[in-house]
Amino acid sequence: MADFDPEKFEDKYANYFPELQQAYKNAFNRMNDQYDSELVHAIDQQVLNESEPFYEGDGEFRIELPDDPYDRLTGVLVERDRFEEVLERHVEEIETELQRVFGFA
Repeated sequence: MADFDPEKFEDKYANYFPELQQAYKNAFNRMNDQYDSELVHAIDQQVLNESEPFYEGDGEFRIELPDDPYDRLTGVLVERDRFEEVLERHVEEIETELQRVFGFA
């Protein structure tokens, strides 16, 4: 675990890249065990690859998604409601993992 500094998180890719990779990987692995792996992989590669984590304060993180995440999905047939449900759960997992990796959980 890295000593977390909110100011350093503003340049997160320079200061915390390994921790960010670990949080996203842990969330992916958990999601892949619980949901359709084809959908989870598509979300990871086509939506979350363009997401941006932000530190909100008080140990809380937020994931900002790219515009129109459902429209970015290719190669997987899934209803919008199901997609949004799995995406929301995946984002929650990433936020939880960020808290854990940075010592807030």
